[in-house]
Formats: sequence, structure tokens, C-alpha cells
Amino acid sequence: MSILIRGGTVVTAEGERRADVRIVGESVVEVGEGLSPDGARVIDAGGAYVIPGGIDPHTHMELPFMGTVASEDFFTGTSAAAAGGTTMCIDFVIPGPKQNIIEAYKQWRGWAEKAACDYSFHVAITWWDESVRRDMGILCQEHGVNSFKHFMAYKNAIMCDDETLVNSFKRCKELGALATLHAENGELVYVLQQDIFNQGITGPEGHPLSRPPEVEGEAANRAIRIAEVLGVPVYIVHNSCIDALEAITRARLEGQIVFGEVLAQHLVIDDSVYRNPDWRTAAHYVMSPPFRSKEHQAALWKGLQAGMLQTTATDHCCFCTPQKEAGKDDFRKIPNGTGGIEDRMGVLWHHGVRSGRLTPSQFVAATSTNCARIFNLYPKKGTIQVGADADIVVWDPNKTRTISASTHHQNIDFNIYEGMEITGNAAVTLSRGRVVWSDGQLSTERGTGRYVNRPCFADFWSSQNARNAAAVPTPVKRG
Repeated sequence: MSILIRGGTVVTAEGERRADVRIVGESVVEVGEGLSPDGARVIDAGGAYVIPGGIDPHTHMELPFMGTVASEDFFTGTSAAAAGGTTMCIDFVIPGPKQNIIEAYKQWRGWAEKAACDYSFHVAITWWDESVRRDMGILCQEHGVNSFKHFMAYKNAIMCDDETLVNSFKRCKELGALATLHAENGELVYVLQQDIFNQGITGPEGHPLSRPPEVEGEAANRAIRIAEVLGVPVYIVHNSCIDALEAITRARLEGQIVFGEVLAQHLVIDDSVYRNPDWRTAAHYVMSPPFRSKEHQAALWKGLQAGMLQTTATDHCCFCTPQKEAGKDDFRKIPNGTGGIEDRMGVLWHHGVRSGRLTPSQFVAATSTNCARIFNLYPKKGTIQVGADADIVVWDPNKTRTISASTHHQNIDFNIYEGMEITGNAAVTLSRGRVVWSDGQLSTERGTGRYVNRPCFADFWSSQNARNAAAVPTPVKRG
């Protein structure tokens, strides 16, 4: 069956043009003006934009964490994503302490078989020995993994120390894989958590106090400097503050390969949420890094506009109210995480494009194309061109809705954007040529999502290694 999306404005990261898009099976086969239907199902995109499906590079479906399991599974999460115009996510395999990383990977692959849209995985390195080094190679070469996550926070759980960081970074360089970082100084957070709790501050307001911007900035700068010495590119996730942005900006201006991600919620929600008199409401905003004051939001927008931050994500990790209540008397025990995969695209369009901060092409780059390029998915994902996967959204720039937990499709009893009215939403979403969202109705099916292999950047890394080797001076021979 073929589909013709007719009468819209096709937007890619490179620009806009009036064009029709023909889809046969799972792929785009023609893009041009005035295409004939030729028996195809016609989707009218008049007055709308036709954009690549969003890619969320940072989600946590079904994550076992802090004594509970995230409420969103791979089917409900990818379905909610489709309702908002996101057609692929890159989730995280997070092995437990000393757990074999391939065993953990296979465990997550099993959970993800129910996904309704495409997905891939970063794999976290939470410990180190020679078996981890070996298995990183197997994951890259046999399982299409090209990125590894390093948590610099969560002491006594999944935090990796500098020794692990250095060893894993070196292995990433050998493999042509990308090292990704959660940048917070875990030792400082641990000490500050104890100090603040001992002062009698036990509610959600203690969470941001225990993780000030300096904690994030120090870790980001340390990771970037380690990467600089080793000559390995790095990707810093969920940057929330000026301190981390400055570290990324300095490194990029010096020519270092550093990528930065910002969460949609960090751009529009500030730290006043932690002072809400209703404990349950405040607890739902507990995530790490925490929400910051408004001057940090303004800086993050500028970083996105200037290209110092390249991708937008959600860190989608849902915990319902009864789960959050595990920390009722101790903010340190509140499961960290918020939802948002359904709302990322709409929030960014409303506050980015409609406000004049971003052009439509910049929006496409920040929500899809840059991620596809950084994680080696492009051009199958992240663009609309012949041969690309038909992950496409007909985007209605004038469609208005009020975000609410009562109407969203996410499997959580709270929405961090509750009551926010936004203009600009997905009218139709296609996942590899299947219509999964149309006229306000989901039509996703369990198990139709596909695992996507992401090859390593072997050629690029080899050339980098060659340049680095050429720069090593000849040892001085002494008699």
C-alpha cells in the first residue's frame, strides 16, 4: 500500500519547500511537487508542515530504579511518543553493580519487544574489568550499539569513578563509539544530601539544594577534560545550568568534539516547583539534575539557538504518586524522574518556534536530525528524502491543546506541564509508513517497533587516532 502526503510544506534541517511525499511500504520513494496519487491513500497536509518524526535520545522505559520500576513500559511509552510526533527513542540499558553488560542488554531487548515505534539503546558502564572491555566490543560489533553511558552521580549504586571513566573512554575511542555522560559530582551530592537532611530539610525542596549548578558544572568540565586528554568525543546529557553550558561552549570553541543535550522541561520549568505547598505535586518534579532558576533557562535557550546544545530530549522516566511517596519523609528516597515524551515536540514548537527563538528548520534539527547524525542513524532517520524511513509527522502549527494528565497517553498520574496551553501539535504521525496517530486517535500495535542498529564511527575514529599518533613526539634516546 502506498501513501501520498499532499499539499504540505516539507521541512528538513536544511530548509523548507512545498512538496508532496510518496511512501511505499516503510520508505520514502519520492519527494516533489504535484505528485499524482496513482491509487495511493492521500493524506491532506494543506496548511501544515511535513517534518521528520522526532527522535528522543534519552528515555527510561521500565527502568528498575531506587527500589521501584518506572511505570511506563515500552508499548505505552512509544505509543505516547507517537501521539506527540516522536517516532523513535534511544533508551538506556543500565546494568546493576557487577552485572554482565551483555546480559543486561539482552534483558532490556526482551522488555522492548512490545514497543510500538522504533528504538535503540545506549549501554551504561557501571563497573570495570577486562570482561566489560571485551563485551563493549561485542555490543558494538554484533549488536549495533555505538554509545555508552557513564553516570557520575548516584554513589553506592550506578556511579562510575574516574578509573572506570578513563578505561571506558579509552575503549570507546578504540571502538569508534560515543561516550555519553550524566554530569553531576556524585561525591559532592552524597555529602550535601546528608548535610541538608541533617538540617531538618526533608521535603522535595531539599533536592535542588543538594545538587546546585556547581556540582553539575564541575562534573561536566572534568569529563570534558578527561575526554580532551584521551582524544575521544563526548555527549553530555540533560544539561540544566549555565555552569555545564559554559564547559561545553569553551570546549567546542577550542575545537573539541563535545555534544550537548537539553531537556524540554529544563527550558520551560523553573525551581519554584519544589516549593509547592502540596508535597505530592512538588515530589513529581524531583529529577536529576533538578530544575533551575530562570536565568539558567534563558542561557539554555541561547545555547540551543547558538548550536552549543544540539539535541533536545525528555529523560522520560515515569513514577506515579504512590511511588514518589517512598520519599515522604526523606527527599533522598523520592524516585528521580519525570515524564514528557508525549509533550516534548509541542512544548518546543510553542516556546521555541512560535516565540521566534527557533526557525522550523532549527526545530527539526533539534528534535530529530541532529540526534540522527550524532548517533549514526542519518539519513535513514532524521530527514525526509528518497530512501529514508517513512517516519513522518504532519505538523499542524495552529492546533491548540491544553496539556493535562487527564488527557495524555503517558502511563503516569501526573503531568509536569499540567494546564500549559500550547499551539502546534502532531496531526498525523507515521512510523515506517504506518499511520499510528491521526485525528486525535492512537492506532499503535504492540511489537511493531523495530530495534535499530547504530554502527560505530570506525573510519572517523581511525583518522582521529592517526592524527593523534602523528602528533606524538619521538622518545628521546639517552645513553
